[in-house]
Amino acid sequence: MHSTPEWIARSMSRLRSITPPAHKAGDKATDEAGDKAAKPAPSVADGAAPRSTHGRLHATLRRGQEALSPRALRRLLTDLQEVVAPQVSEPEGGRRAQAVAAWYAQAEPGQRRDMWLLMCEQFAPDATRFESARQRYEAAAGTDEEGQAEISLRRALVSQRTRLLQRFAVFPEGLRFLLDMRAELLPLLKSDKRLLALDAELEHLFGTWFDVAFLELRRLSWDSPASLIEKLIKYEAVHDIRSWADLKNRLDCDRRCYGFFHPRLPSEPLIFVEVALVDRISHSIAPLLDEAAAPADLSKATTAVFYSISNTQTGLRGVGFGDALIKHVVQTLTAEFPRLRTFATLSPIPGFRAWLGKHAGAMIERLDDKRRAELGRALGVEHPQAAPLLAASDKALELDAKSPVRQLLQECAAYYLGRAMQEGKPLDPVARFHLGNGARVERLNWAGDPSSKGLKQSYGLMVNYLYDLKRIDKHRSLLAQGKVPVSAGIDSLCHD
Repeated sequence: MHSTPEWIARSMSRLRSITPPAHKAGDKATDEAGDKAAKPAPSVADGAAPRSTHGRLHATLRRGQEALSPRALRRLLTDLQEVVAPQVSEPEGGRRAQAVAAWYAQAEPGQRRDMWLLMCEQFAPDATRFESARQRYEAAAGTDEEGQAEISLRRALVSQRTRLLQRFAVFPEGLRFLLDMRAELLPLLKSDKRLLALDAELEHLFGTWFDVAFLELRRLSWDSPASLIEKLIKYEAVHDIRSWADLKNRLDCDRRCYGFFHPRLPSEPLIFVEVALVDRISHSIAPLLDEAAAPADLSKATTAVFYSISNTQTGLRGVGFGDALIKHVVQTLTAEFPRLRTFATLSPIPGFRAWLGKHAGAMIERLDDKRRAELGRALGVEHPQAAPLLAASDKALELDAKSPVRQLLQECAAYYLGRAMQEGKPLDPVARFHLGNGARVERLNWAGDPSSKGLKQSYGLMVNYLYDLKRIDKHRSLLAQGKVPVSAGIDSLCHD
């Protein structure tokens, strides 16, 4: 839990000033004609100094490449204000929001951005009310009035924007609309900081609406509706599903696939995991994806290998429920197969190749003179450097077990997973996910993924993360201290 001062500081950073409501817009037909003549809005990154919606609402003419004319912008603001009008009931507010969503569906990208800007700048918290509440809270610190002052401060920070977004969630497709809107918004945040407040509000609301307490874990099988099975093909993000035969193999009797579902999106998995039930931790993805292989003997299965976890909703970025998914799946599998004792992943290392491209020279410098000389002979140079090492690594699958290049690649991968950190978190996104959930780096697998994608990401290397159910809390504690939990074998490869 965050302390109240931390919450105040975080909330203040999102505060935006607002102006009085704009005047009612003019003729709707004229507004729409102006919209059709609109051009895409300029990006802050273009070097322009775009006007805020405050200035545009009181203007007469468009400037430069502004998408909506001032008149059309005023009309849109009025429509948004009517969604959250105090006298409007929840169902009526949802109906009005649905009408705005219908306009949005036909709008051009620049026009949509104008709506986002209105949401950010015209529906922010009341700065005057907030300042008054903040002063009252500071004056009440340490007194009997502190609790009530905190309540007032929290209420002062609740913006009209929150209520507006809640009204959009009322109509049947409203939640889908908001998810898609955020997915469209996310790529623009770096170039237009004005949109950050809307994104933060959406992420906060989604964190509540998509809390794991409201999600349902469902098994997906070959008998599931075709429309649902097609979603697996569409959203699979780790190992592309090549055919219906490939999909059927992943849903065979020795496999399990589970997804989290939200009651407002019953036919849309939010995240799903594919599991192989085997007798040992897998070291290669090829046997698991082999369509011709016979199903494993479930009576001998002692290990559940999570070989693919895919998020399906870009709009839910930052809303984490992967941890809960794995825990729920472990509980479900244990109930069905009491013999299961080991829970591990077979995971890609998507950031390794790019990282090595920047740090190969530094990794070579860590070698002692003897190993540096051996590497030089293998590369055909007297003084090994990054370029020839990276060139030789492109033929990773041709390297034998004793190759100095292969040995260094494995050590570099172990170092990347076990030592490379950014802001106290593992650099690799998949490592960050599993280690954050309490797993540890267990084993590196040479040629674990010999596909073109695997070679492009990590020279074919894959990694097993082990979920030791008795040590999950300990592993999380280590990670919080900036120490990546790794097996003895991985630790020895790091060569600190």
